Amino acid sequence: MAKFVIAGRADCPYYAKTELLADYLQKNLPDFRIHKITQRPEVWEDWLKDVCEKNKWSHKNSPIIWRELLDRGGKGLLLGGYNEFLEHAQLYYDVTSSMTTELMKVIAQENLRTHIEKEQEEEALKTYVNPLQVWITSASTPACYNLIPILTSGEVFGMQTEISITLFDNKQAEEHLKSLVMETQDLVSPVLRSISICTTVEEAFRQAQVIVVLDDTTDKEVFSLEDCLRSRVPLCRLYGCLIEKNADESVRVIVGGKTFVNLKTALLMTYAPRVARSIIAVALGVEGEAKATLARKLKTTPSYIKDVIIWGNISGNNYVDLRKTKVYRYESAIWGPLHYSRPLLNLIFDSEWVKREFVATLKNLTATGRQFGGILAAHSIATTLKYWYHGSPPGEIVSLGILSEGQFGIPEGIVFSMPVKFENGTWVVLTDLKDIEISEQIMTRMTSDLIQEKLVALGDKIHFQPYQSETELHTKDRRISSLITDDSQEGQVSDAADFQNLSPQATSEKPQSLEFLNDFESKTVEP
Repeated sequence: MAKFVIAGRADCPYYAKTELLADYLQKNLPDFRIHKITQRPEVWEDWLKDVCEKNKWSHKNSPIIWRELLDRGGKGLLLGGYNEFLEHAQLYYDVTSSMTTELMKVIAQENLRTHIEKEQEEEALKTYVNPLQVWITSASTPACYNLIPILTSGEVFGMQTEISITLFDNKQAEEHLKSLVMETQDLVSPVLRSISICTTVEEAFRQAQVIVVLDDTTDKEVFSLEDCLRSRVPLCRLYGCLIEKNADESVRVIVGGKTFVNLKTALLMTYAPRVARSIIAVALGVEGEAKATLARKLKTTPSYIKDVIIWGNISGNNYVDLRKTKVYRYESAIWGPLHYSRPLLNLIFDSEWVKREFVATLKNLTATGRQFGGILAAHSIATTLKYWYHGSPPGEIVSLGILSEGQFGIPEGIVFSMPVKFENGTWVVLTDLKDIEISEQIMTRMTSDLIQEKLVALGDKIHFQPYQSETELHTKDRRISSLITDDSQEGQVSDAADFQNLSPQATSEKPQSLEFLNDFESKTVEP
């Protein structure tokens, strides 16, 4: 008796046609048996490569069919692909297929949906046996305290998914973590299987399936921006190596906080290359700040404002794009049903407010980090995780920091916030959005700073030099020329004042006092 193994990409029309022909043969021939294997489109090529290397086959397309001799053992015999299987069926069994191309495509899409549903069912069944392993770093921070109740409410992973939380921090925070464990247990959450603490570095991220990376709390004195950038490397290197060594192969890493979020995400990708595609940076906190500021201006509710796009550096030099922003349920002369919306820029008649006060407000929030406290950080992280597992609202634009692959003209290899949607357990970059082109000067300003941050952090560049356009350089040259022509004593005083304003001052690196961290960065808004 022979068994044919038919494997293919879940959305492949040729796999669909091969599958139905094989089903017919199995139903009508007593000694004909088949085994089907489908893979998601994004993992198909890697899976096929592994199978071919293991069996020393050469095959590049979907589907792949091989024959296993049940009564002889040994490795399978490669039959080939779609054409070879049809020839085999016609030659040996005098059977062929007359399925139309249109029907092949329809069945292929049904196969993909079925495959995804099957995967989701299998994951749900696993949680009944093994809870989802969630690790939170810097667990003594306020963000963690606010995040735990959301995770244990069932809103993020679902009420059918049990979770096991591990709080990871240094030894000095152990007593605080013990109190946090007891308080969490008092919640009596039906989805919380267990909560524990870890202060041993070697054990960090053991079998982790979700890792939340929060701002670290250190009291290290830093005297310059360059020192601050380089101080991020050791911890990110440590986390990256531990993730590579200990975490589950399906781990998802989410980086939140209010300082150097893009840089930390990029460093983690560098030191944990195996899971780089599964590391993201949270931008919803900045979105929330922008929506709340706009809502106060319009005297409406922040949740009624949708599709604010955050481009670039989440915790620094970013670009707030309002061109796609819509307002729902806005009380005005024009009214409509709940799904009716109006373009935000049509409702704000004071364009100068958008260009000046709105930009200044967001710049101040980013530079100081005062408003981006534990509640906002926790909520933005939890919401992003919820979208990652269950999908974002249909038709809604979400900002997310991910590794650029050249979309929108963004240089490849940098972590950049851009518009996406979440579906089927992953994200899709919304490259089909129209009228969202970014000027070359703004793009250069954002990408230059991000590239320099990483170069300085890794020691490939000594000094960070904020990007300056030709206009800014000409303005600076004129100012310097003016100073030279002034009285020498006045010039000396002025130069000293300018130097003091531009030089970062020594400060304690604590989340509550971060004014100097982003002084070199600025915000831009697109009205």
